[in-house]
Amino acid sequence: MTNRPNFVLFITDQHRADYLGCYGHPVVQTPNIDSMAKNGIAFDRFYVASPVCMPNRASLMTCRMPESHGVRMNGIPLSQRNVTFVELLKDAGYKTALIGKSHLQTFTGAPPTSKRPAPRDGYHRANGDLSEAVRHDLNTPTYKVEEPDFWSGPQPKVPTPFYGLDHVELVTGHGDHIGGDYTKWLLDQAPDAASLIGSENQLPHSYSCPQAVRTAVPEQLYSTTYIAERAEAFIRDHSSNEQPFFLMVSWPDPHHPFNPPGKYWDMYNPDDMLVPEAFTRNDWTPPPHVTGVRNTRDSGRANLNGMNAVGCSAREAQEAQALTCGMITMIDDAVGRVRSALTDTLHAGSTVEIFTTDHGEHLGDHGLLFKGAEHYEQITRVPFIWADPDGDKGRRSDRIGQTHDIGTTILERARIEPAWGMQGQDLFSDIERQAAFIQYAHQKGMDEIGVPPNIHTIRDKHFRLSVLQDMSWGELYDLLEDPGEFRNLWDDPNARPEKTRLLELLVRAQLTHADTAPMPTGRA
Repeated sequence: MTNRPNFVLFITDQHRADYLGCYGHPVVQTPNIDSMAKNGIAFDRFYVASPVCMPNRASLMTCRMPESHGVRMNGIPLSQRNVTFVELLKDAGYKTALIGKSHLQTFTGAPPTSKRPAPRDGYHRANGDLSEAVRHDLNTPTYKVEEPDFWSGPQPKVPTPFYGLDHVELVTGHGDHIGGDYTKWLLDQAPDAASLIGSENQLPHSYSCPQAVRTAVPEQLYSTTYIAERAEAFIRDHSSNEQPFFLMVSWPDPHHPFNPPGKYWDMYNPDDMLVPEAFTRNDWTPPPHVTGVRNTRDSGRANLNGMNAVGCSAREAQEAQALTCGMITMIDDAVGRVRSALTDTLHAGSTVEIFTTDHGEHLGDHGLLFKGAEHYEQITRVPFIWADPDGDKGRRSDRIGQTHDIGTTILERARIEPAWGMQGQDLFSDIERQAAFIQYAHQKGMDEIGVPPNIHTIRDKHFRLSVLQDMSWGELYDLLEDPGEFRNLWDDPNARPEKTRLLELLVRAQLTHADTAPMPTGRA
């Protein structure tokens, strides 16, 4: 138990890798996160396991791919049959804590989009435990802890340990419609807070971007501030304790609705933002699922208040970028507060600081906003910074890493063996990934296609290949020659050798990530 470091994992939501100063963004100001990169290693080829919240956060916690941990898509809670890397830290003597967003369970209170087909005439269909191929208890109260009904009860509190977390102060939702422990904190400080929340109470503005909301909630009452304040408190309360700790500081921003509060709303000018390349060229044909999203917007049929990708104009893209930069800078200021608390309590020299996010955002690239079934770099590539006081400083790495490698790397640094069946790799081992393997599924059918997406992607240092279930078409891009992913080589005869190689690489990745748990219990 000696010389085990503390860990602080900063995680944001829907944050592209290129939207940090240390990753080359020309405008956004992120001095605190940039300082982490100067004191550690920034990974330039870091990818999600799945480009959507619940599956990727489950992959973070379990060090496993979605098809292994069972959260194949948003709307499926993470079963506690899974072992998390946080449980292993706790078992080894760590104090474990989450301040902020979990999203390991559903938090909207809305029913699923997916529906079982009606039984055929004259056929019996079982109900209850026999209605699905795998028995589960995901409809029990154990998996409703993030739901609004749970938080409307008397003195609600997350039961712990929560996926291995001893101390939990939860934030649910997005924008200024935030629930969980934050709500009590907010109402204690502003009993009339309901009059500040939501688009119906927003301040006047001239933005046309979908889900641009100038919240009336002041920055000192916004969830980003709450999370920073409570993380500071956890660190200061732990100042005299020699027990090592793991602290996850998890913000629900930057995410739509685009509503940075107070000074952060107009900190950045849309005119200073880049017009995405899709609006300056007319020589590309979007793949069918992207065409469907853009056509749905153009015809006025898009759900502009939803979560899935929508088409946008160049001006809307610039506005979304500017507001996202405001949210990111507010988070950067919050990161600075937490890092200062580490310094003030003399923990900085014994704490590994980590920064990442759960997936990216289009922000106008390819004429899209939000996120969806499109596996462009803007959605799948995310920032990852590892700042170890005993490690390298100011280094860049082009090693391919993924979200499910984070927990494995933390365990290795803490000298704790992973659980059998964990699929992540230590990011500092001699064995490197040839490619990132990404899985995505969703309940809602793709626009103008109708079929819910089920997509597997392989991304090496040169190409990206995506295969869609039940579709005769796919995607293949040469990102060295075509970094914007505008020329789909799927049907190009000259690209057939690379397509064959990548399809084989995809099959091998699927084999590598086949579930090996549980172990055999004996010999047959």
